[in-house]
Amino acid sequence: MTLHRFELRGEFIPLNDLLKLLGLAPSGGAAKALIAEGAVVVDGEIETRIRRKLRPGQVVRFADEEIRVVAGDPAK
Repeated sequence: MTLHRFELRGEFIPLNDLLKLLGLAPSGGAAKALIAEGAVVVDGEIETRIRRKLRPGQVVRFADEEIRVVAGDPAK
C-alpha cells in the first residue's frame, strides 16, 4: 500500500479534487466516475458523494493507496 499525506491549506478539499490533485485519477471526470462507482472509501465507509468535503484527520483509501488529510501551515 502506498501512503500519502495531503497537507490541507484551507477548511476542506472536495474528494474529487483530491484524487485529481494527487494524480490518482487522470482527470476530474475519471475521479467523479471512480467515486460514483463506490471505489473510494473515506474513514472506512464507501463514499459516493463526489464533492464530499474532506477535512484534517480524515483518511481516504482508493485501490492500493491511502491518503491522510492533515492540517497545513496557515502561515504559508
